[in-house]
Amino acid sequence: MSSLIVAPAVLAHLEPLEGLVLPLHLSGERGRNRAQGLPQVAANDDRSAVLAWLARYRDSPATLASYRKESERLLLWCVNQHGKALSDLTHEDFLLYETFLGDPQPSDRWVMQVAQKAPRTSPHWRPFAKPLDRQSQRQALSILNSLFNWLVQAGYLAGNPLALRRRKAVARPANTSRFLPHEDWAHVRATIESLPTTTPRLALQAARYRWLFTLLYIGGLRISEVCNNSMGDFYWRTGVDGRERWWLEVRGKGEKTRVIPATDELVSELMRYRKANNLAPLPREGDSLALLLPLIGSARPMGRSGVHELVKDIFRETAARLRALGPDHEGAAAHVEQASAHWMRHTAGTHQSNSMDLKAVRDNLGHSNIATTSIYLHTEADARHDQTSRQHKLGWSTQ
Repeated sequence: MSSLIVAPAVLAHLEPLEGLVLPLHLSGERGRNRAQGLPQVAANDDRSAVLAWLARYRDSPATLASYRKESERLLLWCVNQHGKALSDLTHEDFLLYETFLGDPQPSDRWVMQVAQKAPRTSPHWRPFAKPLDRQSQRQALSILNSLFNWLVQAGYLAGNPLALRRRKAVARPANTSRFLPHEDWAHVRATIESLPTTTPRLALQAARYRWLFTLLYIGGLRISEVCNNSMGDFYWRTGVDGRERWWLEVRGKGEKTRVIPATDELVSELMRYRKANNLAPLPREGDSLALLLPLIGSARPMGRSGVHELVKDIFRETAARLRALGPDHEGAAAHVEQASAHWMRHTAGTHQSNSMDLKAVRDNLGHSNIATTSIYLHTEADARHDQTSRQHKLGWSTQ
């Protein structure tokens, strides 16, 4: 089926999203899919609604660019090719749009000239560099699915027509699991280290991302453990060899308690994070401040959904950065994009297992009951601490 016969072009030429003016009958103000009731966003037309969604990613430039590109393409297709408002689209319309993504015609209207990289302000700008292959089409529709899900949650749309789309299983290599190989993990770290710090709020946000991923990787913490434990759960004790070591006592799944080695690197990152929040370098016994602080109202712990979204933001940003490196990085980008906070726990365990005794890994992650602390176990625990500190490092830059 072709999308070319539905409607003639409406506008004289294609305008990027920032300059796009929607004709009244295609603005979405009276869209058939508009929700009844009180919306949670001020937008009253499709372009404003898309901009409200994109504003959530203003602190993640690569993700913002990727999401803007896909939502912009859809809006332009609606107005210039299909003759329907975004708020009028149905399941059948998206079948047509998917075909269009694979062959955007007329080509001179939609696709950049060969080797041309016109700026968005140029009349030579086009929405496509080339037709999208099947994998890129799936990625585009996945992003649009997120857009429509959010518009439904915001009370702007009544339903998500993309929810009816058949999703074909993508074959994955047999050795691909729910963890990040070292090279993918390096890209995630690079994303975090490149986060903007040009304003006090951005600097605090970057510090929070870095500390969160430090807890997830060095500590192997679950999201619930990040949310439910406090700064006062860090403590130090003197080992049988006379050395002082820091530990983190975590109340985890099933209210079970385990003691995690607070390595020199973890303690250094704790001090860095507390300094960013204008706190004393190290917590005192009984400190009730949450392990991860919200940007506003620092005494309250963050909720699990909020922490989960922080993790996904970094994975989405990393995937966008990988895709910007070229098509050879698409596999890694797709893998990282699927990752979640629990993948970080599997990543921590996998990386530890590569170079550490499995019993130490088991105790670090709490995969079995932890023996009651006693003086007879101190030597064994100290050895686990030293081994974890020596072998399991994250490698943040010291800048």
